[in-house]
Amino acid sequence: MTQTDVVIVGGGHNGLVCAWYLARRGLKVVVLEKRHVVGGAAVTEEFHPGFRNSTASYTVSLLNPRVIADMELARHGLRVVERRASNFLPLNDREYLLTGEGRTHDEVAKFSRKDADRLDAYADRLEAIAEVLRDLVLKAPPNMTEGGLLAAMPELIKAGGVGRRMGRLDTTGRRDLLDLFTKSAGDWLDGWFESDPIKACYGFDSIVGNYASPYAAGSAYVLLHHVFGEVNGKKGAWGHAIGGMGAITQAMAKACAEADVTVRLDSGVREVLTEGGRATGVVTEAGERINARTVVANVHPGLLYERLMDPEALPADFNERIGRYASGSGTFRMNVALSELPRFSCLPEAGDHLTAGIIMAPSLKYMDEAWMDARRHGWSQKPIIEMLIPSTLDDSLAPAGRHVASLFCQHVEPGLDWDVHRDTVAKLMIETVDGYAPGFKASVLGYEVNSPLDLERKFGLIGGDIFHGKLSLDQLFSARPVLGHGSYRGPVKGLYMCGAGTHPGGGVTGAPGHNAAREILKDLGR
Repeated sequence: MTQTDVVIVGGGHNGLVCAWYLARRGLKVVVLEKRHVVGGAAVTEEFHPGFRNSTASYTVSLLNPRVIADMELARHGLRVVERRASNFLPLNDREYLLTGEGRTHDEVAKFSRKDADRLDAYADRLEAIAEVLRDLVLKAPPNMTEGGLLAAMPELIKAGGVGRRMGRLDTTGRRDLLDLFTKSAGDWLDGWFESDPIKACYGFDSIVGNYASPYAAGSAYVLLHHVFGEVNGKKGAWGHAIGGMGAITQAMAKACAEADVTVRLDSGVREVLTEGGRATGVVTEAGERINARTVVANVHPGLLYERLMDPEALPADFNERIGRYASGSGTFRMNVALSELPRFSCLPEAGDHLTAGIIMAPSLKYMDEAWMDARRHGWSQKPIIEMLIPSTLDDSLAPAGRHVASLFCQHVEPGLDWDVHRDTVAKLMIETVDGYAPGFKASVLGYEVNSPLDLERKFGLIGGDIFHGKLSLDQLFSARPVLGHGSYRGPVKGLYMCGAGTHPGGGVTGAPGHNAAREILKDLGR
């Protein structure tokens, strides 16, 4: 039996962030990670002899600058480089769209001068909303309370602060905010642009990790969620961590070690213990009991409440709501070892486009049909694929002259029997890329597949949900994961949540870990 102040279930990036902030205030913190490597879904591993890549999460933008600065991640070895181009959309054998600083206007003008002339206005309007919401990322949402005015007063003050931030928007901004929270990405983009390529480029963000059509209501918010980030101070940019995504969590682990956090690997948790309506510790899969004043869960809410806790210890209505908590990304993730760089028919020579996010989905209509096809058949016969080739920016990932590619594929049925269909779909993904870049299939030396089932088994992502739950209006802000528990506090005393199933949601942000630590310290009088 072990005694500690705080035990954190799950050594993903949010768990490490939370642990660091707590330990810096003098608390004794133990982090339990079930895998052999710290970092959760933000890890770098060898997947083919001599080839390493980011196993699950694969690109950097949303990692919060405050977290980077506070934990001094650069001092601990983190270096992030920006892509030399933002996105590359091969459209057919001749045409493509290549976006990025100094490129986008002229590229879009190839398809529509009108659209090119609207780009700045679109970016300004979207950034106005993003800037206000960015300010809420590191704030705990107002929480629903029971009791009288005295109990509700702190939350009313907090809600007033949110209102003041929203008040910075002019009438146009407020109308845009309503549209982005309720409309589909397709309807939002159709109102701005007429040409398919730029709508596909922007609209792809709306279906990343979102098993839905870009014309599904609420998908505009998923698009907005992906523009909150920055790289090295440049807002909206995307980049690569040198050494892969594991470089982020390894830097965090070093910061935690410096703060005297104990991180234990191969230490899965079997049960969260409660006694007298209070969380009192955990039991590991090896049978060890760890007693703690505070238990913090950095796992999917469904995993915590439906698999690690006695339902009798939780309110009946809470159990019912968690049972209906929507999860399932429809994501199929591959890491591929390549003998050479791909040569796209429309742009065959090596160049900046190979450092970009390479989106193989030429229109919103294509994405909509891919989703409908997946609903009918289990996966789309014409899938949506984003490919990144991080070895174009980081030569540490592959042998000299070789490369690694990340394939982030959308619109497969999360609940399918993936032990049966995994290899069939993997081959389809490679053949799809080969259709845009002939010879790609022949260059494949080996690959690793993470279907939705594999993502659940390895990382606890139920339904393969990369966000720990859908980013729908009923599962955001004060209602994430359940209304009344949006303040990172669980339904029993001493139990807290710090994962992506809390505000502000998924992505490698560190924000839930930061925010949860602040609420815990407040409750402990620290």
